[in-house]
Amino acid sequence: MSATLGTFDLAETTQLWRHAIDARLAAYTDYGSDTPIQLAEAIRHSLLAPGKRLRPMLVLMACEACGYDHEAALPAACAVEMIHTYSLIHDDLPAMDDDDMRRGQPSCHAKYGEATAILAGDALLAQAFEVVATDVQPPEVAARCCGELAKAAGPDQLVGGQQDDLAAQFGEPNLEQLERIHRRKTGAMINVSLRLGGLVAQASEEQLAALDAYGGRLGLAFQIVDDLLDCEGTAENLGKRTGKDADRGKMTFPAVLGLEESRRRAKELVAAAIDAAGRFGPRGAGLAALARYVEERNH
Repeated sequence: MSATLGTFDLAETTQLWRHAIDARLAAYTDYGSDTPIQLAEAIRHSLLAPGKRLRPMLVLMACEACGYDHEAALPAACAVEMIHTYSLIHDDLPAMDDDDMRRGQPSCHAKYGEATAILAGDALLAQAFEVVATDVQPPEVAARCCGELAKAAGPDQLVGGQQDDLAAQFGEPNLEQLERIHRRKTGAMINVSLRLGGLVAQASEEQLAALDAYGGRLGLAFQIVDDLLDCEGTAENLGKRTGKDADRGKMTFPAVLGLEESRRRAKELVAAAIDAAGRFGPRGAGLAALARYVEERNH
């Protein structure tokens, strides 16, 4: 991440925060003797692999945008990354998207087998809620975070979007259906990342509404760019195979809108996200810079 907005240096900030997130994730997965060695290795293989850490960054940036120290949101940020990683492990399985590479290394099932990969994902999903319930303070905020995180990861949102995405393979292109899929499959976890940061900061309803407006636009922009990169990016930059969406008959934004219109739509959504971030004044500079990065990223 290399964007800079005003006096906010996104590259420097995200490097520092990524180190803090990675260190906390490593500590959370320093399991005791009751955790089977292969399971622990599979979890750490996927969770600690080099990644953008976009969702946990959004937790921390939302917390700071609402006027609170981002370190208080580190447990929530780690929980979001655990759920995101669980979803990637399961997405990569042969029964789902059948990907053998993830984050520049063998996907979990390719290295440890399907059964262990399924269990690693299951473990991360459960542990995410343990982290929030145990380490987010005060307890009433932890309870609300658990509820919102469960809804975002559940049948109405993330999992429902995944199911509809699978069902739409080789179907007729439909923009309304495509946006509905990705508001849930991709957007739900982006939105809840922002909301968790706001909840830890004990944000006002107006601040949460601004985070929702920002997240709704950023989530769709992120997916459009992801689809464009699958068409035009390289496996070396992305750390995973390219062209796989077309091979599997996936409904994508370039397939529905074309490349140029997809780029225009992403730019429009990012501009709207930056406008929403502006409601936080100078404290929203990080969110604005991150939105610009999403539009310009090549991996």
